[in-house]
Amino acid sequence: MPYEEFRKDYRSGVNKKLLILLSVFVLAVVASFLRIAFDQYNIDFFEAYSVLIDHLTGVPVENELDEYIVWDRTTPRAISVFLVGAGLGVCGAAMQSTLKNPLADPYMTGISSGANFGISVAIVYGISLVPFLGGQAGMIANAFLLSLVPALFIVGVSIVKSISPAMMILVGVSVMYVFSAATTMINLMASPTQYVQIYTWALGTLGSIEWQHLPFILAATVVGVTSLTFLNARLNLLSYTDRESISLGLSPKGTRLLMIVIVSLVTAILVCFSGTIGFVGLVAPHVMRIIIGSDNRYLIPASAFGGALMLAVADTIAVKILPSGLPVGVITSLIGGPLFIYILIRQHKKIWS
Repeated sequence: MPYEEFRKDYRSGVNKKLLILLSVFVLAVVASFLRIAFDQYNIDFFEAYSVLIDHLTGVPVENELDEYIVWDRTTPRAISVFLVGAGLGVCGAAMQSTLKNPLADPYMTGISSGANFGISVAIVYGISLVPFLGGQAGMIANAFLLSLVPALFIVGVSIVKSISPAMMILVGVSVMYVFSAATTMINLMASPTQYVQIYTWALGTLGSIEWQHLPFILAATVVGVTSLTFLNARLNLLSYTDRESISLGLSPKGTRLLMIVIVSLVTAILVCFSGTIGFVGLVAPHVMRIIIGSDNRYLIPASAFGGALMLAVADTIAVKILPSGLPVGVITSLIGGPLFIYILIRQHKKIWS
């Protein structure tokens, strides 16, 4: 193939991928923005945005209840939908590339089980691992600190003994079962009210997110997307065998540990506020890998936007399907489960090359 023709085809492919990135980003922003108008309370679609504009411009809002619903409930939730979805999507793509496993997701290291255990301890026994912190702050602190324990265990084992990506997964699953068993024992002693609270959080919910939580969620998502975007070249090299990666100047072991640390920290922060939202970090990267390819230069941002879009759609369905709303994790599982099975049946190995 002549050089000019090759360069033309290459540029055409790059432009197509950039167009896909822009399209998914716009769809994710629009879906998240439209989420403001949807809640359990039946506020008129245009009235919701009128209230939002009035609040932002300082115009007094006649109906204080509408202002509370739009500004204090749906707006921070709509923003968190985009941020949490983007964070889970990008972390899922990084884990799948790091472990070279299509079944990997952000919770693969046992983060969700550790966080669930911390929430259960706080709710049932009122114990906070951080002194002088109680209530919701104590729950968040427990979830964050205990969610990191499984990841630290994997990192520690990896430092002491060189283990393969498959062994990392097995270690994470083992720790997850230990925490899950401990959580089950605590839940057996919980009151019905406490159990419902724990169970709702474990299913994944964005209903308790408030404005003061958004800086933490924003920081985690920005750090995750930015750092993994800058490390996309290393992620691409991990697709080779360890011997080939070393010959190209990469330390596979050190890179895997770095990726696990980044993904674990980002996911640990997100899971503190959102609970365990399944399938977003698993399905969104798969869909984007099929559409845009396995090059992490494009896959990482595409997975972030795809995750935000998927969670925005799922959360909108969750709040409208029942008068009291559903945990968004239920909807992502109902959508993601069948979709993932379809992808596994139809996919070809070439999308991972």
